[in-house]
Amino acid sequence: MLINCVLYQEGKKIRDIPMDENSCWTAEEEDSFVWVALKDPTPEELAIVQRQFGLHELAVEDAVQGHQRPKIQEYGDSLFFVVPMVELVQGELRLGEVDVFVGPHYVVSVRNRSEHGFLGVRARAEREPHLLRQGSAFVAYALLDAVVDRYFPVLEALEAELDQIEGQIFTRGAGRNNIERLYVLKGKVSELRHAVSPLMEAVGKLTGSRVPTLCAPSQEYFRNVYDHLRRINGATESIRDTISTAIQVNLSMVTIEESEVTKRLAAWAAIVAVIPAMAGIWGMNFSHMPDLQWTYGYPAALALMVSVCCFLYLRFRAAKWL
Repeated sequence: MLINCVLYQEGKKIRDIPMDENSCWTAEEEDSFVWVALKDPTPEELAIVQRQFGLHELAVEDAVQGHQRPKIQEYGDSLFFVVPMVELVQGELRLGEVDVFVGPHYVVSVRNRSEHGFLGVRARAEREPHLLRQGSAFVAYALLDAVVDRYFPVLEALEAELDQIEGQIFTRGAGRNNIERLYVLKGKVSELRHAVSPLMEAVGKLTGSRVPTLCAPSQEYFRNVYDHLRRINGATESIRDTISTAIQVNLSMVTIEESEVTKRLAAWAAIVAVIPAMAGIWGMNFSHMPDLQWTYGYPAALALMVSVCCFLYLRFRAAKWL
């Protein structure tokens, strides 16, 4: 649906434009532009916007299909941004997308699969008319910067979850649960990285030697966004390395625990084996056996069994097998 459509001139809001197909959305003055915001629009609504601003059909097709790889593409004197939105909702990552069409006299933001809007971005831009005077490119920067800033809370939440899991690695019996949580966390980090890494590459094109003319006045602002993305990308790489290390340590702890269980079982098996071994010897039916007629033979045999079992128990305890 169409959220709003506003005309700006010299960095100041002039008026709201009616949201119907028959209205003229074209900014007539050289220093003016129209900012249109849409949320989960239908193909018909995008077609109306396309006719109003002459948007490139390939860019509109990408916006309709959605689920595009992060990118920034040039179409003549206009730009098309695909920026992934990553939100953490009740511990689960929710992926959305914002598509931004930027021309000399218009900005169209298309938000899909996300409940967090950009009203704060519009209010912030309107409070800074000296920056908004740079035109539609500054609005594109403001939208991009707002999305990237929302990556930081997600990153902090993932780091906190990793710290929590690391604190339980040496807890006995928590090995399986830790490995499952680490693999789930690794998947979340990978999703964030898949959003940040290609976006960083795309934004880098707006800060290099060949910058689109439309973005030239706001180049330093896009460079700031690039620095943020580089920090986030570095942090995700660090988290991935830490998760890999944690998984290896956790697997080692599981192996150690299994080894300790094996040693306990072997120790008890050795102790228990003494009794049937001795009983088997004295239970053989031969006529001439030592101490067969001795009055104290039976209690002596039991005492010997108990003594050997106690000796083995103490030896295994000293070796820390029990």
